[in-house]
Amino acid sequence: MFCSFQRNPGNSQFRTIEDDLVTALIKSGCIPENHGDDMKKMSFQRCARTDKGVSAAGQVVSLKVWLIEDIVKKINEHLPPQIRVLGFKRVTQGFNSKNNCDARTYSYMLPTVAFSPKDYDTGNKADFRLEQTTLQRLNRLFSLYKGTHNFHNFTSQKAPNDPSARRYITEMSCGEPFICDNCEFAVITVRGQSFMLHQIRKMIGLVIAVIRGYAKEEVMERSWGQEKVDIPKAPGLGLVLERVHFERYNKRFGGDGLHERLEWDQEEEAIKSFKEAHIYPTIVETECQEDSMVSWMSSLPIHDFEATATETKDDKDQKLDNPDRGNESD
Repeated sequence: MFCSFQRNPGNSQFRTIEDDLVTALIKSGCIPENHGDDMKKMSFQRCARTDKGVSAAGQVVSLKVWLIEDIVKKINEHLPPQIRVLGFKRVTQGFNSKNNCDARTYSYMLPTVAFSPKDYDTGNKADFRLEQTTLQRLNRLFSLYKGTHNFHNFTSQKAPNDPSARRYITEMSCGEPFICDNCEFAVITVRGQSFMLHQIRKMIGLVIAVIRGYAKEEVMERSWGQEKVDIPKAPGLGLVLERVHFERYNKRFGGDGLHERLEWDQEEEAIKSFKEAHIYPTIVETECQEDSMVSWMSSLPIHDFEATATETKDDKDQKLDNPDRGNESD
């Protein structure tokens, strides 16, 4: 288990994906050893950050490397199976994977018992089946997020009048349920320009609270207003960075004859295989063993969706756990 994607220089206590990636880049001969101590020397930039418990199947990083033969194969030889480099493309001189990214697509895999009525015995989660009428209502609620809204209530320590809290969502929906290890699951997909810390988990948490009958639908509209609303944050397990999009870059440079389009159709089969081998089984196995969703559901009654919150539990936890941490993508 990795603590997160982003490396924490000088902190060897928590292993991150970037730690292993940088080590592999050095061992494979892609970068000089001193670049591992100062990632700015190789202009390293990740497209999105992922916290502990969150997975990535379509992460992109940009950096300057020596173009060695069979570069992808040689890097992977020094990586553990749960970390894979799936593709490699040459880009423009000033390319920055974070700044050049137009949008990000995430998925969230969860047991459908999360959408059960509040009086349902969650101890029988294997017997629960999501009805079509509930799925239709779910997708109607998720569609309310589409467009530009003030998501200051969906992150930590963000003022209602902070312009950076306005985020643009283009897609959000829940797919058809399926059975895995005798339990029914479903996958929620969301695409937006960018996301703040915890935003997606809170978007899903609020809809679950509405579906289960703990909150009224009107709370969703109220949460985009000026008042502070205490919104529950769904577990991190199940959240996956699926893909990052570079449409403006592709339009400007993809047809100039010098640069490749940043699309991953050729890697699609490898991405699918990676998810089926390393991401989905981990989500299902961990959920079945730890009951993270069912455990989180038991906390929904403590949230008061009618009152105006002066400070949410997440804000307090944020100050206690890491007072200097800024906003970042889910």
